[in-house]
Amino acid sequence: MNGQVTSSPHLHSGESVRGIMLDVIFALLPAGVCGVFFFGIRALMVILVSVATCVLCEMLWQWLFKKPISIGDMSAVVTGLLLAYNLPPTLPLWMVAIGAAFAIIIAKQVFGGLGHNFMNPALAGRAFLLAAFAGNMTTWVSASLFGMDAQTTATPLALLKAGNLEEMPELMQLVLGHVGGCIGETSAVLLLLGGLYLLARRVIKIRIPAAFIGTVAVLTFIFGSDGGFGERMQIMGYHLFSGGLFLGAFFMATDYTTTPSTPLGQLLFGIGCGLITTVIRLIGGYPEGVSYSILMMNVAAPLLERHTMPRVYGYARKKPSLRKKGGAETA
Repeated sequence: MNGQVTSSPHLHSGESVRGIMLDVIFALLPAGVCGVFFFGIRALMVILVSVATCVLCEMLWQWLFKKPISIGDMSAVVTGLLLAYNLPPTLPLWMVAIGAAFAIIIAKQVFGGLGHNFMNPALAGRAFLLAAFAGNMTTWVSASLFGMDAQTTATPLALLKAGNLEEMPELMQLVLGHVGGCIGETSAVLLLLGGLYLLARRVIKIRIPAAFIGTVAVLTFIFGSDGGFGERMQIMGYHLFSGGLFLGAFFMATDYTTTPSTPLGQLLFGIGCGLITTVIRLIGGYPEGVSYSILMMNVAAPLLERHTMPRVYGYARKKPSLRKKGGAETA
């Protein structure tokens, strides 16, 4: 009998990085198609430039530093898609390329590549663009058929922040995505369907999205309005279906590398994201807070994991030793 000695793991699930990334891309496609449908060819150009720049930057970095070329794992494509989905369709393409290069090189490859980055690269790229080109990053156009006759407008969250409830779109428009905003965050129902697909495929777990969305729902219901039950429910609905809540909760807050691996840590991570998002939306000067909340909790993820790690079976903490003081033993 011939045997072979190998290192662990000895049991394999059959999953691969490429397979997981392909599932994420498939789940993201409906929202992207909706964005192109409502914002036109300009939105498609932003998506293509973002994805192409991410793939090219990853390949060039690995070639320059003589590392294995890993663009086949499709992780750079996912980063490009997520970054594009978080951008307005009117953003100049050269700015899109700069943001994509920052996401891949600074937020990912500098720290060692896939599995070593401490924050979500797409959100890091978006935060950089918002700091560097605030005017362009906060210019929005209304959604229309293939982007025809689109006009500059305010996003639903900006209207809500200003208290212009009479100008808010119908809730069904928010669900379908017929509103101004970033390319991939407008259609809540398609993002929800994509998230459910990832849950069904067991690519992600429900803990973080449920805790994230549930926290925003509870806090905006309690603190989002001083009116009665009907108005509170309406305001809560606007907060749930506006902005990038579903995009962030299902596709970015669930990133394996930048979130805790423990069940309790994941719950606390999602609650923290929801809390920070709500505070920024209701109290801060910026109408949206999903991106910054995830980035902040990315930094806190190692601490959450450390303090929620279950105790190893059979392990017991050492009791403090008895110390002699003045010739007598004291406990």
